[in-house]
Amino acid sequence: MQEVQQFTFRRDELFPIADRLRPSFLTASPFRHVVIDDFLPEGVLDPVLAEFPEPKDADWQRFDSSKEVKLALQDTEQMGPATRQLLAEFNGQVFIEFLERLTGIERLVPDPHLEGGGLHQIRSGGFLKVHADFNRHRRLDLDRRLNGLLYLNKDWEESYGGHLQLWSKDMSTCEQAVLPVFNRFVLFATTDDANHGHPDPLTCPPERARRSMALYYYSNGRPDEEINADHTTLFKQRPGEKYKNNLRQVLKRWAPPALVELAGRRDRSK
Repeated sequence: MQEVQQFTFRRDELFPIADRLRPSFLTASPFRHVVIDDFLPEGVLDPVLAEFPEPKDADWQRFDSSKEVKLALQDTEQMGPATRQLLAEFNGQVFIEFLERLTGIERLVPDPHLEGGGLHQIRSGGFLKVHADFNRHRRLDLDRRLNGLLYLNKDWEESYGGHLQLWSKDMSTCEQAVLPVFNRFVLFATTDDANHGHPDPLTCPPERARRSMALYYYSNGRPDEEINADHTTLFKQRPGEKYKNNLRQVLKRWAPPALVELAGRRDRSK
């Protein structure tokens, strides 16, 4: 069994996967994507999962609105050694060459700052509404081209929810729903019509969380047909959906912390 400290990506293992999956990636609907199960060798993710920080154990960025309730961590100093090693491999030479071979996108650049990426977790009741991602890395002045999501959820049941939903360009239909099970890797092209999210609140037990590692990749320029004005995340409503803050989210703007916490307890009891 390989430990993560000994693990490295190898071209002779990755390139056949790229060659096999490239046609399906390029023709996938509703936008270019691929789902790969059992992506990493057995045992590589166990130490990553063992050191995954709980909400109280790191300075997580907390999102709490009608559009997203989630936690994100991009500071590698607050991550364990196995996690940092694996992130370095995902941002390394061999993996970048694999992505270029799989997608046909040349001269890809990883993000050492993990802007918007790194570790994500969503607790019971959390969600992320359907959206298209920000399209430009302002610090690096590069175009965002690919999202890689590696799921870290062992024994994740269908009833827990948290499916990654892929929606049509016109937001009329959810064309695919991907359960975030352990060691499943999802790669998709980042365009303004790559509508995705997990918009329904999680129903997992309170002690569980939907955990993932998020990797984003960039290039200097993009095809003319993909060029649009720079923007942040574009949230998109499903048919009949309206964003509505709950009592806790409304009070966050105006009320003392104790009152916000009281409202949170009330929301969770419903």
